[in-house]
Amino acid sequence: MRQFTLKQLRYFVVAGELSSVTQAARKLHVSQPSISAAIQQIEEVTGLQLFVRHHAQGLSLTPSGKQLLGRARKLLRDAEGLEKYALSLGEEIGGELRLVAFPTFAPVFLPQLLRRYADRHPSVSLYCDEMNQVDVVRGLTQGDYELAFTYDLQVPEEVEFTPLYRFPPYAVVAADHPLSRRDSIRLDELVAYPMVLLDWPLSREYFLSIFTHHGLTPSVAHRAKSMDMLRGLVANGFGFSLFNTPLTALESLDGGRLRPLPLEDEAQPLSMGIACLRGLRLSPAAEAMHRLAQDSEARGDVFERLGAGLAQAISS
Repeated sequence: MRQFTLKQLRYFVVAGELSSVTQAARKLHVSQPSISAAIQQIEEVTGLQLFVRHHAQGLSLTPSGKQLLGRARKLLRDAEGLEKYALSLGEEIGGELRLVAFPTFAPVFLPQLLRRYADRHPSVSLYCDEMNQVDVVRGLTQGDYELAFTYDLQVPEEVEFTPLYRFPPYAVVAADHPLSRRDSIRLDELVAYPMVLLDWPLSREYFLSIFTHHGLTPSVAHRAKSMDMLRGLVANGFGFSLFNTPLTALESLDGGRLRPLPLEDEAQPLSMGIACLRGLRLSPAAEAMHRLAQDSEARGDVFERLGAGLAQAISS
């Protein structure tokens, strides 16, 4: 029975990532024929065409090649981490742990949690990406990540979600906005002003649904693709916005001032938590992170401190 090796699979992955046999050979310090032979062997074994060859313009992956590339990456990561995972058979947890997190709250609490985890489990190699909700769920279901820190926002049945914090939405305006002297605000008052919307999949739908639930339609004047841009646009008077993660500072990056305002209307809060595939047997490294994330003392309860700070900022 014909087979291919992990080495050949790695040659294929690197060639696919670089879209070039020449560049793959240079990166791996092997000959170009070695790369070409590896790709040919995999194609013969699988019966698939993995690349379209372009004369003098390198390679491009076929749809089958793209699918195999994703599975091959995961297999290679597992193989590379096998020696470290063996450590977990003894007293020490090792291996590789790949995480993904939602960008709005990840910078607030995750570095501190990762520091505590790394101090407890120094043999674990940690990797963490940030993605919007759609890509977070896709990364979990495709097996790219073992754990995700994300919201309970359209989480599919195959994903198990453990809540850690609950975040109610609130309005944010510039410090010199006509509404900035209010202690709280109603949604029907907000819609009289332009809105700056966080334009991420599912996030935008969530924030807009807060208005539609009350029969209101905000006037979206600007859309932001990052929290820093969102804060900057609001602080510079382009409109109000809705947040749900507690503010870490009342300034935008350019020094503009922000004013948070609690909503008087009923609005659906979101829970932030840790997620994994339902029924998946977590690696020892992932299991240790899952336990640590649920330990309020270990994670420092940073959001509770931020919530207290937000309440003080509003009352000041």
